[in-house]
Parts: sequence; C-alpha cells; structure tokens
Amino acid sequence: MAKTIPRVGSRKNGRIGSRKNTRRIPKGVIHVQASFNNTIVTITDVRGRVISWSSAGTCGFRGTRRGTPFAAQSAAANAIRTAVDQGMQRAEVMIKGPGLGRDATLRAIRRSGILLTFVRDVTRIPHNGCRPPKKRRV
Repeated sequence: MAKTIPRVGSRKNGRIGSRKNTRRIPKGVIHVQASFNNTIVTITDVRGRVISWSSAGTCGFRGTRRGTPFAAQSAAANAIRTAVDQGMQRAEVMIKGPGLGRDATLRAIRRSGILLTFVRDVTRIPHNGCRPPKKRRV
C-alpha cells in the first residue's frame, strides 16, 4: 500500500486557527482610492501587507449611491474597525483619486481615534501624457 501524503493545511499538522488575531500592529498605512463610482479603503502594515479592506460596494451600496460621501464614510469605518481590534494606534493616510469620498473617509478616520502621522495625496497627474480621444459630435 502507498503511504498517504499529509496535506499542508490539514488538522494533523496543527495549524487550524487564523493568524489574523495573533498579529499586533501598532502602526499602519491607510490607502483610500476614491473614484467617482466607488471608494475603496485598504489598511496595510508598514511593509505593505493587507490587514483589512472595505469598499462602498461591500458595505451594501449599489449603483450611483456607491460614489456618495456617506458610502465612503461607512466603508472607512468598516475597514478601521478590524484594524483597531488588532491594536493599530497610529497611521499614515494615502489618498488617491478625484471622487467625492475623499473628505468623508478622512473625517471617518479622524473620528475613529487613530492618530494620523501624515496625510498625502498620491493621485497620478499626467505631464501631458496620452492624447485625449476626439470630441463627440452629437
């Protein structure tokens, strides 16, 4: 009879529980991507490993309501809740995009009790890059 090869994630090896609760992260980076249609909030540690994330779509907003400031605010509160449970106290904020959720997410982050070291706008700005599409004729 051939021997059975033990699976890597099997119960016999002992690694059953998730590692999410065991990590303690004192400092992190909050990335906010605010487009006109949606707002995505991702929280990482200093090395860039994702701790938690949320978006207006995952919070239950559909259609045009995803681009509203209220949807962005609830998405930020959702993502921050899990990060605070893991011990996050200080954070840097990187905001990208032209959407309506920029100010609302920043307001929600300040209200959560996390100390902000700095807020940076990392929106890409073309230095006259691509040629724009031709104008519409109606």
